[in-house]
Amino acid sequence: MPIDWSAIQRRWMDAWDEARIFESDPSTKDKYFITVAYPYPNSPQHIGHGRTYTLADVHARYMRMKGYNVLFPMGFHYTGTPILAMSRRIAEHDKELVETFVNIYGVKPEYIEYFKDPVNIARYFHAEIKEGMREMGYSIDWRREFTTIDPLYNRFITWQFKRLKDKGLISQGSHPVGWCPRDQSPVSQHDTLGDVEPEFIEYVLIKFMLDASSNNKSNNNSDDAKIMEGLILPAATLRAETVFGVTNLWLNPDAEYAIAVVDGKERWLVSMDAAERLTYLNRDVRIEHNIKGRELIGLRARVPLINRYVPILPAVFVDPKNGTGIVMSVPAHAPYDYQALIDLKASINAGIDTHGYARVVYEEIMKIEPIVMIESEYSNAGVPASVVIKRYGISRQDDPRLEDATNELYSHEFYKGRLSSDPRIVMDYSSMGVKDAREKVRDDMLKRNLADTMLDLAKPVRCRCGTPCVVKILEDQWFINYSDKEWKRLAHQCLDSMQILPEEIRDEFVYVIDWLRERACARRSGLGTKLPWDENWIIESLSDSVIYMAYYIIAKYAKMLNPDSIDDRFFDYILLGVGDPSSIAESCKVSKDLIEQIRQEFLYYYPVDSRHSGRDLVPNHLTFFIFNHVAIFPKELWPRQIVVNGSVLMDGKKMSKSLGNIIPLRKAIREYGSDAIRASLLISAELLQDADFTLDMLKSIREKVERLYNICIEYVGKVKSSGSIDHQWYNDRAHKREQEDIWLMSRLQHIIKETTDAMDRLRVREALNNLLYIMDRDMQWYMKRARSKGRSDDDIAYTILPFLDARVRMLSPFMPFICEEMWSILGGKGFVAMAEWPTIAPSMIDYTVEEGESLIMGVMEDVEKIIKVTTMKPSKITIYVAEGWKWELYLRILRIINEGITKYSDVMRMLVRGTSSGSGLGSDADGSDMVKYAKDNPDIVRKMMESILSTPPESRSSRAGIGVLDEVRVLNDAIPLLEKEYNCKVEVMVEDSLAKTKKKVALPYKPAIYLT
Repeated sequence: MPIDWSAIQRRWMDAWDEARIFESDPSTKDKYFITVAYPYPNSPQHIGHGRTYTLADVHARYMRMKGYNVLFPMGFHYTGTPILAMSRRIAEHDKELVETFVNIYGVKPEYIEYFKDPVNIARYFHAEIKEGMREMGYSIDWRREFTTIDPLYNRFITWQFKRLKDKGLISQGSHPVGWCPRDQSPVSQHDTLGDVEPEFIEYVLIKFMLDASSNNKSNNNSDDAKIMEGLILPAATLRAETVFGVTNLWLNPDAEYAIAVVDGKERWLVSMDAAERLTYLNRDVRIEHNIKGRELIGLRARVPLINRYVPILPAVFVDPKNGTGIVMSVPAHAPYDYQALIDLKASINAGIDTHGYARVVYEEIMKIEPIVMIESEYSNAGVPASVVIKRYGISRQDDPRLEDATNELYSHEFYKGRLSSDPRIVMDYSSMGVKDAREKVRDDMLKRNLADTMLDLAKPVRCRCGTPCVVKILEDQWFINYSDKEWKRLAHQCLDSMQILPEEIRDEFVYVIDWLRERACARRSGLGTKLPWDENWIIESLSDSVIYMAYYIIAKYAKMLNPDSIDDRFFDYILLGVGDPSSIAESCKVSKDLIEQIRQEFLYYYPVDSRHSGRDLVPNHLTFFIFNHVAIFPKELWPRQIVVNGSVLMDGKKMSKSLGNIIPLRKAIREYGSDAIRASLLISAELLQDADFTLDMLKSIREKVERLYNICIEYVGKVKSSGSIDHQWYNDRAHKREQEDIWLMSRLQHIIKETTDAMDRLRVREALNNLLYIMDRDMQWYMKRARSKGRSDDDIAYTILPFLDARVRMLSPFMPFICEEMWSILGGKGFVAMAEWPTIAPSMIDYTVEEGESLIMGVMEDVEKIIKVTTMKPSKITIYVAEGWKWELYLRILRIINEGITKYSDVMRMLVRGTSSGSGLGSDADGSDMVKYAKDNPDIVRKMMESILSTPPESRSSRAGIGVLDEVRVLNDAIPLLEKEYNCKVEVMVEDSLAKTKKKVALPYKPAIYLT
């Protein structure tokens, strides 16, 4: 029976709304407050966004079924410059953006005109995202919805910032920031294309002095010689210690360079781009001349510290936008430099006039040899860069593996390398570890004015307006001082007290807390809250989104509060319990009872029990979340858990507009249904892994759930029952329970335990695999077993319905709409969303029956292997089970192995002694027989050990508790299935201990099988 997914979705959306089941208010229940990063409404959410929000909703639904009063609210983040940049581009008739809105986001063309107002963009996509969240089935309390430009929220943020300033954590000064030259404003992650957080690196600019006389052309022209005289070539590097291995400098022959006076003191040659970037670092840069890089090819420059002269060579790979546009070449230790030098020499040997300069410097180029000046394991094998390049199989400069080779070599040398002991190369830094040498060489060169420094972006970043960003030293800028040592100590203390899921991400938080320093918290433009003590500034988007979880409590009452009357004392009392409620009520023009009610509600829900977000927010928002909570709230209100997830790929590829694989979430819901999307987003990966969303997986899940839906319909009509069909219902039925009935209910208990354990750790992939695949496999096996005996569907229903009841309940957090439908079909009371999570019934666990069914499955696997190998169609299958003495020997070996003794010689020694030394087994009355069994059958002992060691530990334990399994009874019970499956007669026998045949190969749990 086909499913109308859309109709089911709409029916239960309406039913939930009407019943208001997700609205949470204080009660006598234990609370669970879960939040997820609120969305930025500058575009509709796409499939990639769905993972984080779906994971948070699954968590909320699970905790609700576990009996908690769950609060799961949602707000919308309008603050910042991205929407402002979009509206500006719309006003400028940006064709690409308009086409994106219309063709990808589905915005009607007539709406575009309204998007010139940035708030209209936010409101449009706010409504779009909210409806998408409802269609995805997110169990949100929408009474607490707010935006970050709401007047009352603005009051909340000004209160927060005053508290931080009062504690000395906000100051004004000069610090580096990511900067958009067009907007004239600092930028952070939310302000950049691709949500990239600007990261800074500090280059050391090593000052190479140009030897202008080395160029004959310059000697013939006094003006040229004068221009070149005293010119410094500052090469940007992160590895100052490698200056001793420099063989040449690289310049881009086609790039435009500037000869400029810097800070009124020195004349530098830098790329035009670098000259501009230096001005943002408050350097005084006065350009005297422009010159092409080609004009310097063939000249020489003096290496500082060692006064050796090296040639300037052409390299088109030098990017004038990186560093200074001048690269010092250290081919022994830099794979890029080594490969570039090899390629240049090869071109010369091939007679290729590289860039027209090869003849000028031909002899000098051919004489260049790498200078090995760092000793490590790589240098023992030759020139380090050459060694690593050969291992990667690299043969050209554009090979992307050069990046991997570089990272590997740099990392190895940094931690394990030492400078060469040859004093002619490294002078007084001889034998110093690279890590220490890097710092000492840098400091020494800076002191002697042989080097300078320059901040730059670690990787290119563009503002949302499309402008390339730079690093700017901003004066009189307001900063949050995350470098404060006491604040860091408290942040570490909070982190140590929190549960971090998955645990392996904890080290990233530790790292961020340690390196985080002053951070710009305000800008001149954008949407948001004005800085309370300087209204020329707007609080930036990441700084106003760190403790907003507390505001969700207040947001429910926003319509009852007049923002114009609310002052800081209101928030002091509600959030910190400071002040007199009577006087606050009077000044804020609200009733004292209302203030007390809000305060009590805050105390009920706070702290945050779980905070969900993506991994990309660990370096900023999630860590700020910790910092700001410990700054403002007492320890008992610090957050308790952070959950971090990876991103989403589409068919193995990163989602991007250029690849055309961005699917708006609501469009996907219309085409495939939200239940299948939810499950597909979560089943392909655990938390930190990138999830690979594929339509094939989605369709497969839909088909599987459709079969489950039809099974519910099929079997619910077989019995008459009122209320939920649970364990007790199964126990109360007065019908004969066959082995397969007992097995299925026993298996169910294990699935409940394993799935609950997985959900407690939010291992959602593992949980979903249990629910969609393991339970399906168990159910199919049960039906096969039951139907082979000719049992009626009415009879089967007594066992299958409690199994379906538990399965639907556990599946409901993942696929809520279809599970509500199946719950209704099964006769469940109320909504499955509010049903109790299944619990284990220990009395229903039967290890003997489970091992028996495993035995049957194993026999069938062996039969199928034999048939496949022999290609025969058997007329009879004879199964020989192990005789008694083998069971005695097997159980003795099993007990020995369960005590951790797994070496054959040790096991054999204990068997022939008739004891398990120190094991508590002792010498049984039949010890002499056991000794004989072991001595006479060493091969069987070995095979039994192999069989036991290949068995999972939990099964070994249960087998030890079971003792001798009646394999004849178990297999005789399966004869109807075996005969139906293989269409032949099946006989089960105990092997004959007197027979001189292969029948004696039977082992416990591994019968001998003969086909005739």
